[in-house]
Amino acid sequence: MELEHGNAICYSGYREDQSPLEGVFPTYEQIREDLLILKKNWKHLRLYDCSPHAEIVLKVIHDEGLPFQVMLGLDMAAEMSNPHCPWGADFSEETLAANRERNHQEIERAIALANRYESVASVSVGNEASVEWTDHMVPVERLVSHVKELKDAIKQPITFCENYVPWTYKLEPLVEVLDFISVHTYPAWEYRNMDDALEYTRENYHSVVDHYPGKPVVITEAGWTTASNGRGIEPWNASEELQAHYYEELMEWTNREKVLTYVFEAFDEPWKGSPDSLEPEKHWGLFNVDRTPKLVMRETYAELVPEEASEGSV
Repeated sequence: MELEHGNAICYSGYREDQSPLEGVFPTYEQIREDLLILKKNWKHLRLYDCSPHAEIVLKVIHDEGLPFQVMLGLDMAAEMSNPHCPWGADFSEETLAANRERNHQEIERAIALANRYESVASVSVGNEASVEWTDHMVPVERLVSHVKELKDAIKQPITFCENYVPWTYKLEPLVEVLDFISVHTYPAWEYRNMDDALEYTRENYHSVVDHYPGKPVVITEAGWTTASNGRGIEPWNASEELQAHYYEELMEWTNREKVLTYVFEAFDEPWKGSPDSLEPEKHWGLFNVDRTPKLVMRETYAELVPEEASEGSV
């Protein structure tokens, strides 16, 4: 299969005091505002689950006639414990059984949305559910089973979004049933700096491409955080200047080589990670949580730059 190239971005629209964990979702109007911003520069959107958030996104795209192609994601809960998860992923059999039922319901929602909305261009059977450190581990044979269930019910191509490492060994049986492979690469999380960030990204990508000759491979997460409290990323290695530099290099390479790449991510998400305001998980957006553009997008979105920020940058 051939994947259409174009600007692509990961979208999750949670604002202040909203969280998927609390079941507090962005409104139709808030999502409409976001998508009208994003349509200026992006064609492909990636969503992470089949929650009311995703359903509203797809409804807005349909109702407003927006030209997005959407990768719909499934939010897979743990189907096995994982002793290698640093923050703990030891679950009772009762919890795992409930998670398996929850995952079945998520698959059913994905099928319904994929068949209802023409904007759904592809479906991912999960996100980082097989990497060594995950807290929502799903056995590979179960992922294979989930893919087969989806293939029996929808027409869209199916993928799985994962860190580059598991693709080169444990996910080989899954690749056999997927239409294409989706890779995540984060130099900053692996203690790389801007001197070799792009080269490291390229190495990550090609380690998977070279392992599966002829199988399409896209990048579904690559980005740079703009703030850090030191948890996993040194504060000096997180800034708007570094994000802009990495983005520019990433886009130059992926556009030249026609590698479909979903940048992580559209907007900052305050609900993520620890309560610390400088928690790096909260700051990967190309836009701030108030929807003003960070440095990387300031030229493209000059109309959204506050007047005082614009004056200060002259």
